[in-house]
Amino acid sequence: MTLEGLDQFVSYCKRIQPQSPEDIKRFFEGVIGFPYDKELLLQSYLYLNIKNFFPSCSELLLFEKSPIADYTDLGKCDFVYLTSDRRLFLIETKFIDTTASGATERKRRNKHRNKVFEQVTTLKNRFGQYWNIQVGELECGVFTTDPEIDWRGDSINVTTKSVSIRDLEQWRISRKAFRHT
Repeated sequence: MTLEGLDQFVSYCKRIQPQSPEDIKRFFEGVIGFPYDKELLLQSYLYLNIKNFFPSCSELLLFEKSPIADYTDLGKCDFVYLTSDRRLFLIETKFIDTTASGATERKRRNKHRNKVFEQVTTLKNRFGQYWNIQVGELECGVFTTDPEIDWRGDSINVTTKSVSIRDLEQWRISRKAFRHT
């Protein structure tokens, strides 16, 4: 019996990212104490609160790896989850500084908004072709610190969610305090 498409990909993931869910959770909880990387803090927040934003996600298959064998030039995905109904959910994250003002910052924010959608849709197409996975078995999501994007994914079938920078920082402080009590 040969594995096809989705099953073949799940098997591949278990080989290249063999960490247990407990190890992955420990890693993301460790990031909270050392928020040196805002993007990684955002990813930790999403991982530890995944059901609040993308409720169908049930098992993390890949984190920050290329889902297309070792072809990182074809793109790597922030998260690839298996859903409760046996589909794949690709999620790209982007920390977008919504606090800075000025024309240059507005331009930078717009560039980041466009890029995150381009990344996830391009990856979805390449991914489906490479692994021979049907479009109906692939879903996409974008998670940022910018609520302005919440409507942008509707026309291209991308689920968009966000958390404000303020709420992200309050969460980090409360989790950090909770860990030390």
